[in-house]
Amino acid sequence: MKKLLLLLPALLLFSGCGEKFDLSVFDSEKSSGNIAGDTVYVKLTPEWGGFNNPTDIIIGKDYFLYLADTDNNRIVMLNQNGDILSTRTISKPTKIEQDYQLNLLVVAKFDTTINNVTSSVDAVYKINMLAGGHNVANAPMARVLPRPGRGVSSSDLRVNYTGVCVFYDNSFLVARTGPNNTSVVDPDNSILQFEKTASGQDTLIGRLPAINPTGTGIMSANGLSSLTAFDKRNVDFIMTLRGDNSFRVQWLTWVVSSLGEQYELKLSPEGGSDLMAINGFKEPSDVTIDKSGNIYVADIAKDTVYRYNQFGGILQKIGGADNFIKPAGLAHYDKVLYVVDKANGKIVRFRLSTDT
Repeated sequence: MKKLLLLLPALLLFSGCGEKFDLSVFDSEKSSGNIAGDTVYVKLTPEWGGFNNPTDIIIGKDYFLYLADTDNNRIVMLNQNGDILSTRTISKPTKIEQDYQLNLLVVAKFDTTINNVTSSVDAVYKINMLAGGHNVANAPMARVLPRPGRGVSSSDLRVNYTGVCVFYDNSFLVARTGPNNTSVVDPDNSILQFEKTASGQDTLIGRLPAINPTGTGIMSANGLSSLTAFDKRNVDFIMTLRGDNSFRVQWLTWVVSSLGEQYELKLSPEGGSDLMAINGFKEPSDVTIDKSGNIYVADIAKDTVYRYNQFGGILQKIGGADNFIKPAGLAHYDKVLYVVDKANGKIVRFRLSTDT
């Protein structure tokens, strides 16, 4: 914890200037997740409980833990000892991420009344941790989606936001799902792309092209359930899907060639990758990536967390009622894997066996 207290003022000072972080800061502090002699992860005790239907967890860029405690209608900020530092009331949070200026991006809900009918609407919020003195309870919050100032439309009522990921330049993606996918221009199943203007405002520039809203194969937005970016100077991301798709975990990489610039699949089904095995997952809910590039996938329907190497080769499966029942969210830091058990309302931790 001492390292966190010493590091945080420097991070806050850097972010206060409105600049993005130098990722080498994180690379120098974060320990490798896969060293020589590593075998498997083993469970740590005690488990951290007292939550109600939690669905997501992250290790922030500030090294604190943030939990979407969904049915308690709050965001919980914890230190690495499991102590709750502060909480923020927000309706039904389901996904959470933090950018390199320490703003939290949260998928949650709000209620609105249209024609005397009250409806619950999905939304994406940005919470300014710097302006709030790094106390999530006091931090100012602004809505990103539905876009402020234009009211709530029929499409806003029917869609859900199911994931968010942030890149090194503080641009970010938002996963969106919904039943209306006949439009060529703006189908409900989409990945929305945001960039910052010169004034620092978040601007929706459209949806990612070449992503099939109802596809059952690669490059699909059919039933998106999460997005995860890499802590690197690239715009690669891994998406998970729960729709009718044979490949429910896909790694997309940005490729520049003589034909142009576009996203392509990083690991192909023909390459023999375990991660891309046909029908290898049922309902993947979240992904996290350690510093060595190992990939962790939570499958909430299989009650299992899978660990893969950077080439998609399977390394370990963690499951069983003694560990967790419904793994909904994942985070990784300093050789520790954090798993959110949705059914039991707790955070379960695992550490590499050579470091116990």
